[in-house]
Amino acid sequence: MDKTWQDMSRIQPQVMTMLQNSIMKDRVAHAYLFEGEKGTGKQDISNTFAKSLLCEAPTAGYEPCETCRNCKRISSGNHPDVHLIEKDGLSIKKEQIKGLQEEFSKKSVEADRKVYMIADADKMSVSAANSLLKFLEEPSADTVAILMTEQIQRILPTILSRCQVISFKPLSPENVKRKLMEQDLEPQLASVIAHITQNVEAGIELSRDEWFVQAQKIVVKLYEVLKLNSLKALLYLQTDWFTHFKEREQVDRGLDLLLLIYKDLLYIQLDKKHLVVFQNKLKEFETHALHLSSRRLAEHMACILEAKRKLMSNTNPQLLMEQLVLNLQEGS
Repeated sequence: MDKTWQDMSRIQPQVMTMLQNSIMKDRVAHAYLFEGEKGTGKQDISNTFAKSLLCEAPTAGYEPCETCRNCKRISSGNHPDVHLIEKDGLSIKKEQIKGLQEEFSKKSVEADRKVYMIADADKMSVSAANSLLKFLEEPSADTVAILMTEQIQRILPTILSRCQVISFKPLSPENVKRKLMEQDLEPQLASVIAHITQNVEAGIELSRDEWFVQAQKIVVKLYEVLKLNSLKALLYLQTDWFTHFKEREQVDRGLDLLLLIYKDLLYIQLDKKHLVVFQNKLKEFETHALHLSSRRLAEHMACILEAKRKLMSNTNPQLLMEQLVLNLQEGS
């Protein structure tokens, strides 16, 4: 489904404000570089911005109407004055940029402006980048370029200097959750994944991973056993945890999930229950949060963060988890 200007404003408010101002003040740059992590809305916002520039009846002077001929053709991907260049194999080739230059040397077919978008601009071959540079050095008044990249450090400095760079922030967990639910994920799973990944594409992939689905159950069970006694918790590590969390990266993921539980306890203590991730465990968590001091809760969270740090410094994962269980059980 097409994203509206308002949709994009909820996801990247600062970016949309900058683009809105450029339109309203008639200061649209001839070239933009949208840079940010995967899944932050660069392509959707590029499309929305292109609609704004070509819309026949923009709302408030900048917001695309979504119903005029230009908006509809951009949405369907077949507007003759809007072009998207993507990788051909592993890279963007010189021939693709040459073809773009030839196309844009012609007069606009249906609109006052022409827009070209280059996805994964960092994947341009050297010859392609040099061809684009020549294109950028002689900008046409009616042409707007939108380059997109996840790795700005790989863009030639000479290209960077000719673009207005706009940085996209990682999505908030709330926005990631909303997008995951649009993909038919149930709210509880979407909430957990959103706080773990903060990335829609990675979140969708994780939702299909049976290992992760089982990992959640094991982590919640470990937390429940921890409230009983350290001996049972240590036994649970042997019977369930170590057989599932075998790789160092998997242990780190498990610690992330465990930290989410303790953050939920903190939210409950702060009377911010609406922020609790494991809503299906809210009643149970409320009981424990009431019997745990704020100081001790902070110590528990610090222990988990320290375990994550040690894990990355090659501490033995089994010894690390056993020590963590003992630390978390003390005073709980």
